[in-house]
Amino acid sequence: MSDVQRITKLDGKMLRNMIIEGSNRLTANKARIDALNVFPVPDGDTGTNMSLTALAAAKEVEKLDTDDIFAVSKAAASGALRGGRGNSGVIFSQLFRGFSKALDGKTTANTAEIAMALAGASKTAYKAVMRPQEGTMLTVARHMAEGAEKAVRNTKDMGSFLQRVLDEGSIALRKTPEMLPVLKQAGVVDSGGEGIVVFFKGMLKGMTAENVKLDGQPIQEPTEEVNFSALANFSTEEITFGYCTEFFINVQNFSEDDEDSFKAYLETMGDSIALVADDEIVKIHVHTDHPGAVMEKAMEIGPLSSLKIENMRFQHHEAVTFLDGMENQALFTAPVKTEAKDLGIVAISSGAGFRQIFEELGVDYIVEGGQTMNPSAEDIASAISKINAPNIIVLPNNKNIILAAKQTEHLCEDKNIFVVESKNLPQGIAAMINHMPDNTVEENVEAMTETLSEVTVGQITYAVRDTEMDGQKVNEGDYIGILGGKIACSHQDIDISVKELINAIMADEPDVLTVYLGADVKEDAETTANIESYIAENYESCELEIVSGGQPVYHYIFSAE
Repeated sequence: MSDVQRITKLDGKMLRNMIIEGSNRLTANKARIDALNVFPVPDGDTGTNMSLTALAAAKEVEKLDTDDIFAVSKAAASGALRGGRGNSGVIFSQLFRGFSKALDGKTTANTAEIAMALAGASKTAYKAVMRPQEGTMLTVARHMAEGAEKAVRNTKDMGSFLQRVLDEGSIALRKTPEMLPVLKQAGVVDSGGEGIVVFFKGMLKGMTAENVKLDGQPIQEPTEEVNFSALANFSTEEITFGYCTEFFINVQNFSEDDEDSFKAYLETMGDSIALVADDEIVKIHVHTDHPGAVMEKAMEIGPLSSLKIENMRFQHHEAVTFLDGMENQALFTAPVKTEAKDLGIVAISSGAGFRQIFEELGVDYIVEGGQTMNPSAEDIASAISKINAPNIIVLPNNKNIILAAKQTEHLCEDKNIFVVESKNLPQGIAAMINHMPDNTVEENVEAMTETLSEVTVGQITYAVRDTEMDGQKVNEGDYIGILGGKIACSHQDIDISVKELINAIMADEPDVLTVYLGADVKEDAETTANIESYIAENYESCELEIVSGGQPVYHYIFSAE
């Protein structure tokens, strides 16, 4: 600690190392922080969102070699704003922004100036949230700023000062369950607040480090015991606004009046609103039932980028990660069809088997994506642009991709876009079977849409935590059957779950049952053989077909018609 005690000022190189080390520590602990997020519908995973935000900031400062503390803080703020994901990421980015604004004009900063910067960080973050709630990361940040104001009166030593700030944050974090009943019920602290404390621990370590690099080594903190059964007390009916909507507006002149006006508009459209801006971009986060209307209004200000829409009601059943193209890119497959034609088709698909089926049925371009890997509107628009046709049908094949597909109408103004709202891969296949090349575009869209309701889809996957949902008690590791968006069965034995799900599907007496095998399932596997025997013994009039789908997440996908 002796080296730390000799530091009375921070410079740019120190802050650079602190931010990188903070990012490393946050990245290493993101899974643990994700596990603390026990709200009914997580707005993305807090640990993941915060770590990606910190990583974006760290990547910007890693490029710099300067002693100027403001230059480093400004680069970090810019990176965090562009890399911020989810509500927690946006708020986290505003801590960077407020911190940097307070350091404007300074090349180094003493404890008093850092205290002012922490106060600025808290104030800016609170301002970004329309209706701040105590017991969250905002509370932890504010207490750290207040602790800094007290600590600066007693010491000019930077190490001692920052340790006291961290201690205040830790105390506030432990009190968050008393402020938010859901945290107390689940027996955990606020996940966003934990993220701030973890990041700050890394910063304190990085202050005296040399040549810190991004590494993300597993520096795990002690694990909290999480009671996920608290999720059972919530239902999707408690979600007021269904779609978490995020995007950037690229601006040239965005005044405070413009900011106030657009915030007022957002208040009429939803809640959980965050609007933050710098000289070139405005970051929007809102929960709304009308994401399309919000985006159209935003386009009056400037062009949009990094669109991200999440159906939070669906997230109550399954975790969904939306990739906005910054850290991950959707993969495009299938050869580009350069010949001119009247109608082209784009499908979103996941798994080698499904990809081959769509290609054989005549899909022109496939965007790799689906469950846990939803492509953005920009990704889909890129595929559309590669097809030499004025009319394009898009098959989203996932209920959470439909809105992004529809946004391509604004990105591909030189083409007529028709979205056939397939909610899963079997529906997409059924739609393609009903596509007739000699029919008009309108006739194809109508026929393909009508066939969607004729397909019943069931899925087998596994539970990642204990919970109780849809009248089913689920234990971590159970094999769960999903039918109609609800959990139909849950057992430790996959064969039992498969048979119960088949019975539920066969209640409508379908003529054909197709089973798509997941990436980890072999055609000669015992469960696959048991499916054949079970259908033959109990539903002999039903035609069974087993196909290799190669899809992730789901061991089996059943399609009944």
